[in-house]
Amino acid sequence: MSGDAAEIRQPTKEALVIPPEEHPVREEDIDPDALAILRRLRDAGHAGYLVGGGVRDLYIGKRPKDFDISTDAHPGQLRKIFRNSRTIGRRFRLVQVFFRDNKVIEVSTLRSQSEYDEDGAPDQVLPSNNTFGTLEEDAFRRDLTINSLFYEIEHQTVIDYVGGVQDLTDGIVRLVGDPDRRIIRDPVRMLRAVRHAARAGFTIEAATWEAIVRHRDKLELCPPSRLRDELLKDLQSGKSRAWLELALETGVFAVLFPFYSELLNGPDGAEVKQELAARLSAADRICSEGGKLGKVLFDDALLFALLLHPWAKRQFGLPQPDAKLARRLSSTVRDGLDAAFSARLNLPRATLDTITVLFINSAVFQDCARTGKSPGWMKKKSYFNDCSRFAACLNEAEEGAEADLSLFVKILPPSSRPPQTAPAAVFASPESSRNGGGSYSPAFSSSPEGIFGLRKDGVNLRLF
Repeated sequence: MSGDAAEIRQPTKEALVIPPEEHPVREEDIDPDALAILRRLRDAGHAGYLVGGGVRDLYIGKRPKDFDISTDAHPGQLRKIFRNSRTIGRRFRLVQVFFRDNKVIEVSTLRSQSEYDEDGAPDQVLPSNNTFGTLEEDAFRRDLTINSLFYEIEHQTVIDYVGGVQDLTDGIVRLVGDPDRRIIRDPVRMLRAVRHAARAGFTIEAATWEAIVRHRDKLELCPPSRLRDELLKDLQSGKSRAWLELALETGVFAVLFPFYSELLNGPDGAEVKQELAARLSAADRICSEGGKLGKVLFDDALLFALLLHPWAKRQFGLPQPDAKLARRLSSTVRDGLDAAFSARLNLPRATLDTITVLFINSAVFQDCARTGKSPGWMKKKSYFNDCSRFAACLNEAEEGAEADLSLFVKILPPSSRPPQTAPAAVFASPESSRNGGGSYSPAFSSSPEGIFGLRKDGVNLRLF
């Protein structure tokens, strides 16, 4: 829920510089490769800062998932400094620096506050110009005060232009600047505010909360693929149930999923909310406990299926215990999902088909999950693993029988497991893991120079 009524805190443009003895960020807690980048920038005569979520998480005692860096060096200069890098992005260019084990650290050039200071109409959309700027300007253009902090290694200080440290101390999520203006310029900022409040257990500041409620319908203006990517971050956070509660209370959930509105406002509304919460709670537990052991195999289709299931089972009469009748429902379910959900988020056809398979086969696989026995013919099916995971989640949500983590986790040896303070889980597509595909990974070579300066044997790996 929102915080107590308070005036909007405007940036002071006067930095609060916190010395090392007065803040909890320590260099030994920073990723060694991120530190190497910062030192390399310093040695090359450039200023470099750990920024955003990395500083936020370190400040509140969490291990960051990412260690992003900002600098006054331009992309072309960065490419010369870091041989193991590439430039990405269209609207604003940034540089990815590659390390061993497919590790990537993003380095961006400090940006200006041109969008924040624009004198255009208050309902003007996000302008296209986004030029290089100063540290001060970069702080003002960021979305949330708690994500607008900088850490520099020269004096080991935390730099705060927008009151982010105080908001971290108070447990408050607040948009930088006028919340109405910032949300109108980019409605996705509403989703980010809700996500960070859910993840950290923070309170959304009153003015920010009220602006979200006022402008929630503007999410309809956002590109579907962008909404899809933001939603997946919420579902993958390990705090999806907390996100659900805030999304329902702000009304954001009804805008993202209008097909749920009739159910939530009807006589079964309380039951539907309980079912949604139970399914997301099961996913959160698996992510939290499984993430301590290795990579959690939760692909997009499974996450979306859990979110859609309370609606789908009422819409299509699921689960259908008769296998033949269930197969006949396949086209109906696929078309219904496509019309209500897939088109809204621009889901890939493969994801839609997988969700359909999970729903159609849910009855038989739930029965197998309850008994712990699966016929041999089922194990030969290409969808066996996916349906087994989905059934285990449903059984945990509906009957309280905790899902077997071995279904979801690619177990890593103890020496390779993430620290206990690490984020809940690292998500990986089951199919990509099996096929060796998936997300981009830098190329390696056995030649003396390698590609991006990297060598396959790892012994003579050249990082810079």
